Amino acid sequence: MNNTSIKKGIVDILQTKAVIKQDVFESTKKNFELLKEVLKTVQREYNEQLGDADRRVHLLFEDKGEFVAQLKVAGDVLVFHMHTNTFEFDRDHEVWKSDYVQVDENNSYCGVVNIYNFLHDSFRYNREHDAGYLIARVFINREGHYFVEGKRQKGTGINHFGSSLINAANWQQIIETAILYALEFDLLVPPYDDVKIISMMQMSSEILSSKMQTGKRLGFVYNADDVKQ
Repeated sequence: MNNTSIKKGIVDILQTKAVIKQDVFESTKKNFELLKEVLKTVQREYNEQLGDADRRVHLLFEDKGEFVAQLKVAGDVLVFHMHTNTFEFDRDHEVWKSDYVQVDENNSYCGVVNIYNFLHDSFRYNREHDAGYLIARVFINREGHYFVEGKRQKGTGINHFGSSLINAANWQQIIETAILYALEFDLLVPPYDDVKIISMMQMSSEILSSKMQTGKRLGFVYNADDVKQ
């Protein structure tokens, strides 16, 4: 390949793929801002229904920056994280069977918003080694079409990619499904053999900083949890 061909190849990519990736980022960013607004709505609606009987179970939304938002729900925290990069799918992924993508492969480029479930005490006591679990991820392309991979996220899967635009109502459905799953996804006692030995250094650290590693399925295989999908 000569220098002219190389330069042409670079220019072609910059004018096509690079532009598409920028469009995907802007689309995902715009819809992440919409997600934050919906989280505020969810907080208000549920707190109004809960009333003042027990404020310990009130929802609490926190904007943690440009690409992170949190929603505290009782003893759980849902962390919504927008990845700043644009992704393509491997050739074995179901997305390639979509008519929408087959018409234009550039429709397959997506941004992603990950939804993690942490224990509130992990943040409250700064337990940096505690485990969080990915319970859903939302893929959004340049046109605002989306699909969801995750726990109980029915009706929003790959089959709907190309026919469903992300909007406030869809975000609320995704959020409420994640909340319900997190509330029903209980903290289990870790296997005895996993915690039967602890060093003096570890114990001193736990006493001083309360950092005993904790997670809802610590010591268990997450994909084999006992919550129905």
